[in-house]
Amino acid sequence: MPLPYNAVMACIKPTSFPPGLATNGCGNYLRVMATYAHDEIVPDKHSSLAKKSQVATMFNNIAGKYDFLNRFLSVGIDKSWRRKAIVELKEINPQVILDVATGTGDVALLAYEILHPEKIVGIDIADAMLELGRKKISKANLTGKIELARGDGETINYDNHSFDAITVAFGVRNFENLETGLSEMLRVLKPGGKISILEFSKPVLPVFKSFYNLYMKIVAPGFGRMIAHNKQAYEYLNNSVKAFPDRDSFTAIMKKAGFQKTYFKTLSLGICCIYCGSK
Repeated sequence: MPLPYNAVMACIKPTSFPPGLATNGCGNYLRVMATYAHDEIVPDKHSSLAKKSQVATMFNNIAGKYDFLNRFLSVGIDKSWRRKAIVELKEINPQVILDVATGTGDVALLAYEILHPEKIVGIDIADAMLELGRKKISKANLTGKIELARGDGETINYDNHSFDAITVAFGVRNFENLETGLSEMLRVLKPGGKISILEFSKPVLPVFKSFYNLYMKIVAPGFGRMIAHNKQAYEYLNNSVKAFPDRDSFTAIMKKAGFQKTYFKTLSLGICCIYCGSK
């Protein structure tokens, strides 16, 4: 298995450290991954578990209500967001697609409907979500086309240059280290390949921003408590969205990770953004 992108970079011993590199003590140089405010946001600040473990537990706990709450809290708009993110990949006609943080497989299923690739692989760290996704895929008679597997977007278990395109919907915000995840996705993307990332952002129009903040802080956690019996998961949603580096800040991080031709598109008055980049 090839070394991940953030593994050993070179066996050189310059007299000073190159930008973004540090020594491992053996003369080899490693890429230093920056951390961002949202990397430190966790579902339960009182837990001793790492963010990744907390996120997996959170999604396993709300899996049964996840799809319903997505439709309910977004008034059904979330499906159109996913569709628009997938359409960004049409120009390259991808035949092998990786869907990171696939959850219950919504993006994987929609990507097959829109793009008709030969194969889609979806990975996620929450087993309960994957199990529900496999049932949806089986019901759609697409078991031979879409494969879901337990996997971590920060340590992707595939060779370099394995996929024509990568999709991530509402997943990069949950990475324990954002740069590590972006670098790993770049590693497994083929030259000429493209990534399409869908993520929540923060509206900028004053009146709408006030309404949105109230909704995210009070309404969404309240419905999360009533329907999924898990207010904490939707408080985490609000906190992580507020801390996430959106728009130009995020495309700058994508460029730092090595993506080219980066751009973003805002959706629904800035509630969401699509971020794209190429290799």
